[in-house]
Amino acid sequence: MLLGPEETSSAAASSGDLKAGADRRPYRVLSLDGGGMRGVYTAEFLDRLTSYFARIRGEEALDLGKGFDLITGTSTGAIVASALAVGKPLHEVVDLYREKGKDIFPHRIKGVLSAMFRAFVLGSSPIRYGDKALREALEDVLGQIRVIDVYERRGISLAIPTVAMKTHRSWVFKKTPTSGPRDDLYPLVDVCMASSAAPIYRSLAAIDDPLAKHGLKQVFADGGLWANNPILVGMIDALASAAPGQPIEIFSLGTCSRPEGEHLTERQVHRSMLRWKLGADVAPLSITAQEFAFDNMARFLANILTKAGRPVRTLRFPKKDVPADMMPYLALDDARKKAIDRLIQQANSDADVTKSACDDPRNEDGRMVRDLMMDLPGMPASGIDWSTLP
Repeated sequence: MLLGPEETSSAAASSGDLKAGADRRPYRVLSLDGGGMRGVYTAEFLDRLTSYFARIRGEEALDLGKGFDLITGTSTGAIVASALAVGKPLHEVVDLYREKGKDIFPHRIKGVLSAMFRAFVLGSSPIRYGDKALREALEDVLGQIRVIDVYERRGISLAIPTVAMKTHRSWVFKKTPTSGPRDDLYPLVDVCMASSAAPIYRSLAAIDDPLAKHGLKQVFADGGLWANNPILVGMIDALASAAPGQPIEIFSLGTCSRPEGEHLTERQVHRSMLRWKLGADVAPLSITAQEFAFDNMARFLANILTKAGRPVRTLRFPKKDVPADMMPYLALDDARKKAIDRLIQQANSDADVTKSACDDPRNEDGRMVRDLMMDLPGMPASGIDWSTLP
C-alpha cells in the first residue's frame, strides 16, 4: 500500500520547496531490491500496475523502463532492472522465474539437515547447475545487449551493485552522464550474473573482462552483501547526473520481504554454525536490516537536501504488512510452484491497492505514481524491437 498523505515519504519540507522546480520534468530513478526468487513479485507487481494504465490510455503496453532516467537494481532486482532497461515485457521476466526457478535453485535449504545435506553430500553440484541455468535464462531475455547499448540507444542510465572479489570491495556496474567508460562493454547478462551471485545459494560469477587483452576474467559476488536495497546508490548518481535545480523522484520497490524478528533469551545467543543453517540464515537477516536502514537513511537525506534547496522525493512501495499466510513462501531459494503462485497473487493484490491510491486525488504518493504512469511512452505488447532503434 502506498503511504498516506500524513505518512508520506516525500522529502519536501513544504509544498513551496518543490515549486521552484515544478515546471521541470523530474529526474526519475527506479530502485529495485534483491530477494532471490521473490523477484517474481517485483516483476508481477510492475507488470500489473502498468497494464492498468495501458488500458486507461488505450496502449498495447507501456515502456516502464523509458520512464526513468536511471535504474538501479541489486541481485534479482538487477535482472528486473535490466529487462526494463532493454524494453522487455515484464511477463517474460515472470515466466523466467516460473519456468527456470527450479533449475536456478535446484536444492532448497529448508533447515539444518537440508543445509548439512547440501554441504556434505551434494557439494557444489546444485550451484554449478543453477549457475548454468541462470545464464541460459538471462541470455534468452537479454541477448547480447551491453551496458553502453542501453545508455546510447535507449537513453537510460544503469547502476548495478556487486562485490569485486579481488578486492572484497563494492563495485557498481554503471553508465551515467558522469561515469567513465570502465563498464561500457559488459553484457547485461554478465552484469546480472555478477550482481546475483549470492554466497551459499549460488556460484560466484566469473565473467570476461571486456577491456582485458589476454582473456582474463573478473570474479564477483552478490551486490546484496552491501546494497540489497540500492536506493542510496540511485540517489547519489541522480544527484551527480540531474540538472541543477531539477527535482529528483526516487521510486523504491521491495520484494515482499518477510517480517523478521526474534525474541531470544540469554541462553540462545550462543548460536552455532548449525543454528545459522551453515550460513544460510545470514542472508535473510542482512536483507531485512538493509531494507529498513537504507530506506530510512535515504528518506532522512532527502529531507535534508530538500531543505537545502535541492528537491528530492522518495517513495517506498508497496508499504504494508505481509499477510501471515505468505510466511511459508518467502525463502530466497523457494522455487516451488505454490510459492511462486502465492507471490504472484500477492503482487496482484498490492498492485490493485496501489492503483486505488493513484485514483485518490488526496493521496500525494498516488499522484506521484500516476504522473509517472501517464508520462510513460507506449510500446508494442511484444516489447521494444532493437532493430528499429537508432
